[in-house]
Amino acid sequence: MITGWRHPARLVVLAFLAATAVGTALLMLPISAETRQMTGFMTALFTAVSGVSGTGLAVVDTGSHWSGFGEVVLLVLWQVGGFGIMTLASLLALLVSHRLGLHMQLTAKAETNTLNLGQVRRVVTGVVVISLVVEAIGAVLLALRFWLGYGESFGRALYSGVFHSISAFNSVGLALYPDSFMRYATDPWVCFPIMALSVTGGLGFPVLFEFLRRHRKRWSLHTKITVPVYLGLMAFGTLTVLVVEWGRAGTLGPYGFWEKLLIGLFHGVMPGTAGFNTVDVAQLQPATMLVNDIAMFIGGGSASTTGGIKVTTFALLAFVLLAEVRAEPTVHVMGRRISSEVQRQAVTVALLGVGVVMAGTMIMLATSTFSLDDVLYETTAAFGGVGMSAGITPQLNVTGQLVIIVLMFIGRVGPITLVSALALRERRRRYELPEERPIVG
Repeated sequence: MITGWRHPARLVVLAFLAATAVGTALLMLPISAETRQMTGFMTALFTAVSGVSGTGLAVVDTGSHWSGFGEVVLLVLWQVGGFGIMTLASLLALLVSHRLGLHMQLTAKAETNTLNLGQVRRVVTGVVVISLVVEAIGAVLLALRFWLGYGESFGRALYSGVFHSISAFNSVGLALYPDSFMRYATDPWVCFPIMALSVTGGLGFPVLFEFLRRHRKRWSLHTKITVPVYLGLMAFGTLTVLVVEWGRAGTLGPYGFWEKLLIGLFHGVMPGTAGFNTVDVAQLQPATMLVNDIAMFIGGGSASTTGGIKVTTFALLAFVLLAEVRAEPTVHVMGRRISSEVQRQAVTVALLGVGVVMAGTMIMLATSTFSLDDVLYETTAAFGGVGMSAGITPQLNVTGQLVIIVLMFIGRVGPITLVSALALRERRRRYELPEERPIVG
């Protein structure tokens, strides 16, 4: 058992806090603001946490408030957050892989308490290379479109392409425009690269690593669960947007058939990934917002750039429920048995996630005049690491900002640290107490 501050889960928290502190200090500098005046502590702290956690919620407009230096600081925070969280999460997954079933197919055997240097090097190198290559491809595609399609100067188009590519891959969802990507709502040459970047970052490094290992005869159970469930959630979200918003004047109503399909797909993908928007989120129907809440709460794949309880946690809960309905003594998934330890971890993460979001929602309702729909949307977006907002973030008081900051922190590093801590401290009982069955239901 690993104890003290050497515990890997605690290292994740320390790394997050250190990056946040440096980012806050840099964003408070006068050079970081367009006005060349010092930014207030709460604004800088909120932005730094949002950046390192990859959430993308903002209390000020990114393009107009921050200077070029400030925007570069944001890019570095997003990249460090993406690299750091994915790398640390992947290493933690290695530590507990035989208990969590996250087989990342690295060469040496994963042990409970140690990693050899070769494993660490391969994880870090893999995360960095995959991230930079994917971001570079996305940046080129977007830059070419901004340059050739919209007449922007080459330098401006390249900067915009890099900025939004990093934002999309790291599931940040912040744009240089105050309306996010509403001006590009009907442009597939912008929307599809953004969606591809967001989904790639949201799948998680273990899945991406397996995709690149072509010589493997079969996928691991983790990948078999993550890919179809993740895509299924996006398909369900897309269908909901199309059905509910098809004729509404404030959302899809003014657009043509193919344009509606593009916008519907974009908004079906974004709640579980980066959180950009091409229509006004505040105009969405409550039913659409509720489905978005669910997608944001679940988040993306394990060791990904998104927050939330993760796709595998959600899927495992569904398999547990199915086994219980069938009165089966054990949970089987795709030819494999899921241990009781993993089942308990999934239930723990999900219930604590519900508790955290509900607590944050209640505090914000008690200290503000916003509606339940808007507050729940904001707190779920913070926990899920999604940049989508009902538009109330800039209007939050100090209490509301602190609630969102805590939710962003917990949503991004909470599930990682919790699961690894539970797995690494697992121990066998030397005795069992007499069994008794309480009434359920």
